[in-house]
Amino acid sequence: MHNTCTDFIVIRSKFSNLSDRLNGQSPCFLQRANNVVSRRSLHVTCALDKSRTAAEQRWLARQMKDPYVREAQTHNYRCRSAFKLLEIDNKHHILQPGHHVIDCGAAPGAWSQVAVEKVNSLGRDSAASAGFVVGVDLLNIAPLDGAVFLSNSDITDFDTQKKIISVLPSGKADVILSDMAPNATGIRDLDHQRLVNMCLSLLELSERVLLSGGTFLCKVWDGSEINLVRDRLRQRFQDVRTVKPKASRMESAEVYLLAKLHRQQKR
Repeated sequence: MHNTCTDFIVIRSKFSNLSDRLNGQSPCFLQRANNVVSRRSLHVTCALDKSRTAAEQRWLARQMKDPYVREAQTHNYRCRSAFKLLEIDNKHHILQPGHHVIDCGAAPGAWSQVAVEKVNSLGRDSAASAGFVVGVDLLNIAPLDGAVFLSNSDITDFDTQKKIISVLPSGKADVILSDMAPNATGIRDLDHQRLVNMCLSLLELSERVLLSGGTFLCKVWDGSEINLVRDRLRQRFQDVRTVKPKASRMESAEVYLLAKLHRQQKR
């Protein structure tokens, strides 16, 4: 699917600066100008919509009303999903300066942006330890200062996992993050099972790379197999809970399983 989130940000950026050029004008003039901007913005949006399916048009209309989309633009995050991780971290403190982080399903890079800030991977805070962020996705990910990206790579593939280990400075990670999901088929049970399988694959990766006391956060769609993932996590982590940040839409079936205090298995 085409990235309609990007289209929306481009539309808003073209017109959001108009008020800056109209300072000092009369209130009546400004009102007329605002009306023109609104009509023009609607025209551009409709023009973009002509090439889209009805579902894509509904998605774009929802994005334009979404306060988190506007906040993402304001704070230069690549996508609204950044606020999900920010909210989870603000409450549960999973990202600390000096942490080594694996971001699974990283595209377009919003979670990696948050991780770079939180773990100080750019070393901007000289008084704190500098962390490391590696992101992996099947899609191409635009470069980001402070992160290393493995684009066009399957996180569930053993060779990709070996590459991750080689990239990590110590070969180990403090945190594994996953906001990834399979392309939806529209068959709820099938999509749920595919995402569960992804989570279980990442859990196996955690046994290879996650330090004792580490943290694992993964997205799942609520369904019959969610308890399977939760039970597997409880075998390996001391603290497992289900979280749904406010930035996650209420109508969405997505929830996040947060597992803290990893217990390394004896081999």
